[in-house]
Amino acid sequence: MFVYDVTDIRVRYYDTDQMGVVYYGNYARFYEIGRVEALRQLGLNYKELEERGISMPVYDLSSRFIRPARYDDLLTVRVTVPQLPKTRFLFTYEIFNQHGVLLNTGQTTLVFIRSDTGRPCLAPDDLIELAKPFFQE
Repeated sequence: MFVYDVTDIRVRYYDTDQMGVVYYGNYARFYEIGRVEALRQLGLNYKELEERGISMPVYDLSSRFIRPARYDDLLTVRVTVPQLPKTRFLFTYEIFNQHGVLLNTGQTTLVFIRSDTGRPCLAPDDLIELAKPFFQE
């Protein structure tokens, strides 16, 4: 299992609603920040995949709101990849505030798509090779 913590996501005023808490739609952005940085830590980035003709659109997203994040909180997004990707790439998320309090959990599934055909494809071999060490028992 691959786990990566993205720290120092500061809640800005524009992230909040009139109740002073983070607007629920912003959690998808926090997930994306975590996912992009986790992939970068693994040695891969979206831009390189796109240049090779592979897209990874979000297939589904779920989110559970446990406690509110508030203006000026410093968030940590813990990203976990629980299984090797095939045609789908599963990510789970936990978002904590600066006090270590769990605020939110979520999950996204992305799919590998060939840009030229718009059809699903297998995860690139080099991505599998980069991820394999985290899944060996």
